[in-house]
Amino acid sequence: MNVSKMDCEISEFSTVVTVSDQVSSDLGGEAVILNMKTGIYHGLNEVGAKIWDLIEQPKTVKEIQNLLVEEYEVEPEVCKNDLLSLLKSLQSVGLIEVKNDTAA
Repeated sequence: MNVSKMDCEISEFSTVVTVSDQVSSDLGGEAVILNMKTGIYHGLNEVGAKIWDLIEQPKTVKEIQNLLVEEYEVEPEVCKNDLLSLLKSLQSVGLIEVKNDTAA
């Protein structure tokens, strides 16, 4: 079953991964990403770049959150809200795929 990238709701149990139609580069700890379909560049700060690196391989939102809480001084709930906000932004511009497994 192929689920559209744009229609999938993101939760802490969702699996996210970067799309193949993009090229990214590290610029001094920040990331610049070119969406090959639209020709639009997107920039991420240091934490955003860390998240981008993490999702080059499929990971659940919860896995990413746990890694960020370990690495940065941030409350888990604040981290979760900021992470979901960033992932929704990346999803809205077509840079990530989101999958929700309904089978446990």
